[in-house]
Amino acid sequence: EATSGRILYRGRDIASMNGRELRQARRQVQIIFQDPFSSLDPRKCIGETIGKPLEIFGVGSGREREGMVDVLMEKVGLSPRLYYKYPHELDGGRRQRVGIARALSLSPDFIVCDEPVSSLDVSIQAQILNLLQELQEREKLTYLFVSHDLSVVKHISNRIAVMYLGKIVESASSPDLFHDTLHPYSQALLAAVPIPKLNRRRERIILEGGVPSPIAPPPGCRFHTRCPQRMDICASEEPRLVDAGGGHLVACHRVFGA
Repeated sequence: EATSGRILYRGRDIASMNGRELRQARRQVQIIFQDPFSSLDPRKCIGETIGKPLEIFGVGSGREREGMVDVLMEKVGLSPRLYYKYPHELDGGRRQRVGIARALSLSPDFIVCDEPVSSLDVSIQAQILNLLQELQEREKLTYLFVSHDLSVVKHISNRIAVMYLGKIVESASSPDLFHDTLHPYSQALLAAVPIPKLNRRRERIILEGGVPSPIAPPPGCRFHTRCPQRMDICASEEPRLVDAGGGHLVACHRVFGA
């Protein structure tokens, strides 16, 4: 249960739904989990796992569902011979493709990608990211892509929201955020990304102290205890998320000359 706030999807609050309405929402919204091993049932073969949502929602007969699973496996680049294989028999990349196929099985509009490549090797990450982009274009999907890897975020995102202790501190289109970074926390994150070119370095921004408890965040701006640009007002007044121009939102007193 949500402890507070609302979860709005197409203007409806998912947190307040129940019964038939919630069941219908689950068909429209699916998730790809971070760990492609622990998110798969080790007792079920790949075909069963991908077809389970179809079975739960009563889509097609048993024979028809098998055909649908074959199509889904082809969409995500899995060979039909893997239908009766178990998760432990596949590598991480193929297991994540199974998770993606399962998320696609009910033809959702919206998919939450919860750090879907963070546990994969770099070469496999690129394959999965390319697959997600191909599927997004082909299936007309919307992703909420969660990641700590800014190079991945830049590669896949149209719009980015940077969060600190559960609050959005900056939000902009991907080109805007990387070209004109406004919030000190966003600047520190980007400064930590290595440049893959010889003799080129970024000026590092070293943040002081540790991350405060998200259960009991500091007053005022949540980032002020570590911010190298903090002012007196930052410790007492929480900044609002304001449009700095062109839809580039930022929550920072210094940006607006407080």
